[in-house]
Amino acid sequence: MTMVDRPRNVLPIPERKHVGITTYDAKDPDTSFPPVVALRPPPGAPNVLIVLLDDVGFGASSAFGGPSSNPMAERLAAGGLRFTRFHTTALCSPTRMALLSGRNHHTVGMGGITEIATSAPGYTSVRPDDCAPLAETLKLNGYTTAQFGKCHEIPLWETSPAGPFYRWPTGSGFEYFYGFLGGETNQFYPAIYEGTTPVEPDKLPAEGYHFTEDMTDKAIMWVQQQKALASDKPFFIYFAPGATHAPHHVPAEWLDRYRGRFDAGWDVLREETFARQKEMGVIPPDADLTARPEEVPAWEDMDDALKPVLARQMEIYAAFLEHTDFHVGRLIDTLAELGVLDDTLVYYIIGDNGASAEGTPNGTFNEMISLNGAAQLETAESVAAHIDEFGTPTAYNHYAVSWAHCMCTPYQWTKQVASHFGGTRNPAIVHWPNGFTARGEMRTQFHHVIDVAPTVLEAAGLPAPDFVHGIQQRPIEGVSMRYCFDDPGAAGRRETQYFEMFCNRGIYHQGWTAVTRHSTPWMFHAELPAFDDDVWELYDTGTDWTQAHDLAAEMPDKLRKLQRQFLIEATKYNVLPLDDRRIERLDSDLAGRPVLVTGRSQTLVKGMSRLPEGAVINLKNKSHRVTAEVDVSTAPANGVVIAQGGAFGGWVLYAKGGIPKYCYNLFGLARYTVTGDAQLGPGIHQLRMEFAYDGGGLGKGGTVVLLLDGAQIGEGRLDATIPLVFSADETVDLGKDHGSAVSDDYAPENSDFTGTVNWVRLEIGDDSHDRLITPEDRLRAAMVRQ
Repeated sequence: MTMVDRPRNVLPIPERKHVGITTYDAKDPDTSFPPVVALRPPPGAPNVLIVLLDDVGFGASSAFGGPSSNPMAERLAAGGLRFTRFHTTALCSPTRMALLSGRNHHTVGMGGITEIATSAPGYTSVRPDDCAPLAETLKLNGYTTAQFGKCHEIPLWETSPAGPFYRWPTGSGFEYFYGFLGGETNQFYPAIYEGTTPVEPDKLPAEGYHFTEDMTDKAIMWVQQQKALASDKPFFIYFAPGATHAPHHVPAEWLDRYRGRFDAGWDVLREETFARQKEMGVIPPDADLTARPEEVPAWEDMDDALKPVLARQMEIYAAFLEHTDFHVGRLIDTLAELGVLDDTLVYYIIGDNGASAEGTPNGTFNEMISLNGAAQLETAESVAAHIDEFGTPTAYNHYAVSWAHCMCTPYQWTKQVASHFGGTRNPAIVHWPNGFTARGEMRTQFHHVIDVAPTVLEAAGLPAPDFVHGIQQRPIEGVSMRYCFDDPGAAGRRETQYFEMFCNRGIYHQGWTAVTRHSTPWMFHAELPAFDDDVWELYDTGTDWTQAHDLAAEMPDKLRKLQRQFLIEATKYNVLPLDDRRIERLDSDLAGRPVLVTGRSQTLVKGMSRLPEGAVINLKNKSHRVTAEVDVSTAPANGVVIAQGGAFGGWVLYAKGGIPKYCYNLFGLARYTVTGDAQLGPGIHQLRMEFAYDGGGLGKGGTVVLLLDGAQIGEGRLDATIPLVFSADETVDLGKDHGSAVSDDYAPENSDFTGTVNWVRLEIGDDSHDRLITPEDRLRAAMVRQ
């Protein structure tokens, strides 16, 4: 029996041992063994490329009537299919885990994000072993596999260099990984891993570096190598840019492509997009534009002084999306040049959820400010002063809530709101010239992101495995979409799909939806109603494509039937118990999840760097001290001893011209520097910073004292500090400041310490004010970064 003929329902495919005569001499004519056969999938299995963009609503891309020009998306759609009723989970990590497993997000433990994981089965953030990911199935069937870009599916306590690495991409079926681990990254100064090893970009932003280009370069190199060395072996590439998640960063040559295009505001743009969508046929001609919710500001209600900044926010976002599509195009063009594009099943999914409404009603120049609950520091005047920096390395910008709502045209609501299509309906394009004959057509069958994996398996001629690594597998919950590739009139095979995110919940069943919105993404201090008091809405999506006309009052019996169906689905897929707790879920002990770092002190040793913020003890809102042993080899001493954070918030202990210094960066708005009055000469020394917190609340100031070998050499004041989070992706580094620079006294590329940092000890005092952090503030800090 050949490898191709062997059953593939048990993975790895069991090895067939030789049974027969064993000779003494290999030259004996009776010597006979079957040849070793390379593992390959069944004949005809295509290459697979899944492209998943981040935080893009239904109404953003030109391929679906939006204002951002996306010629590659349009080209793929012209040669393939647009799916106009394709759905996600309304949030990043859950969508990605569902996509990669073919199961609902609660089935695989990703009912929320890792920062608020609990011990309830649907919310642990831990993928069960009986839900093997698609990449593992394909790899064990002979595919070559690689992931590029964003990976936000690893439990928070497993993301440090200490591992374990079982749920990292290279432990989840991908043979190669190049990307970042968090919910977002600085596109100019990303925190990149190759496999499980942190690596640094090969050039600087001033030299043209941008992460989307970098990851595309790596993907192109990888696929060229794969086809050069194993041309008969199909590949599976999962290409997931951090774009267009905030910060909205674009290279200089792209900054002005949309200058002046959005001066009329989001309400006008929404009407224009709606008209284009009807003209293109991505929504029916009788569809109605949904009303703007009261919680979403109108353009005319905004401060006139802020409007130029608001328009600039959207200009940058549209350029960011076009730039991303351009680099997707580079990868697609490479496949065409290699002669494999026609035999590649391409999914281009434009968004892992609706557009992000996490940028506050006014938007922000530095997302870290609003994330820390300090939005009052950003006035219209202060933001306007930075208008020309939006999108550049000196900004960490996000657009206003109303732009997000506009990018979800024609639907209600945005990312996080799983009850309404604005949060869950994303454009999907399928391109596979050798797999179907249809070209440039629409498909209106209702589908969900869990349907991608079974489609790939059917296209490859592979069964969903019954056993993987000896573990019996839970059935895949998606349905293959291949049935409608060449049949536009085929009856849809997904008749029922539940939705839930932050207790915003809904059910689609046989053309009807029943939905209820429990919370609003940007209103962290709002009092939440009891679940039984949530107001449900009812829509007939067969006649009301956009969920514009609520029939709940007219058809209460129909609504009750669908509410009951939601509870059935919720029970089946681990959605229950519904959980809108805040303080309990943020307390790891009460929530029942592990933490990586405990205790009141922690010692880091030389060579440690790129440590996530959650991998070190928390120094905020309390007195603390930082002690370092350094061995100065070359005088005068220069460079970073230890840094945490970056240009948009953090602190650093360093030396310049032999003088020890400490700098505290308050959101990039102010930098407080304390300078010593003694030289850090050759030899081994202890350098210490002691911070006495003022107390009286969160984010207060305090006194900094610098000591060298036990003697005080400097003192200074911090007027204020950062209360919650320094950065979404900047790290703790010893001996160098990786990423963007905390202090403007040095640049990252010349921040290496001229000697050795032997160890650094972090110690916290007993005057912590962390208890004053509200549950709403903690939730905001967790949520905005996903």
